Amino acid sequence: MSVYDKLQALNITLPKIDSPVAAFVPFVRSGNLVFISGHIAKKDGKPWTGKLGVDLTTAEGKQAAHSIAVDLLATLQAAVNDLNNIQRIVKLLVLVNSAPTFTEQHLVANGASELLIEVFGRECGAHARSAFGVAQIPLGACAEIELIAELKI
Repeated sequence: MSVYDKLQALNITLPKIDSPVAAFVPFVRSGNLVFISGHIAKKDGKPWTGKLGVDLTTAEGKQAAHSIAVDLLATLQAAVNDLNNIQRIVKLLVLVNSAPTFTEQHLVANGASELLIEVFGRECGAHARSAFGVAQIPLGACAEIELIAELKI
């Protein structure tokens, strides 16, 4: 089953990618690696704001991470033209806007990781990952994720 068949089965339509609002590009390709710039959580087209452990639950954070993964896939598609050309999702870096006592960043990050494994399969979608709690994310967003992928040669 192709990546697009899996997305359709999950009822996921990839959004149009937004232009960066700062001094960076949405992706960089170096050799057979593609580096996708950090994407913040959005809800109804606006930054999904809040601090995990104060304003948002772990379940809401996981949902936010899932939505970021959809946006990352749209940018990855723009970078490579066809998601079926992805050899492997290599790494995710997940930043979670967290209260000092919040310790479930890894569970929030699962929202993105689980979707990528569902879309690309375990062999291609399983990836290395870091998840950190941070004091703040641009625009007050609850989470930000960046991605590194490897292309088929």
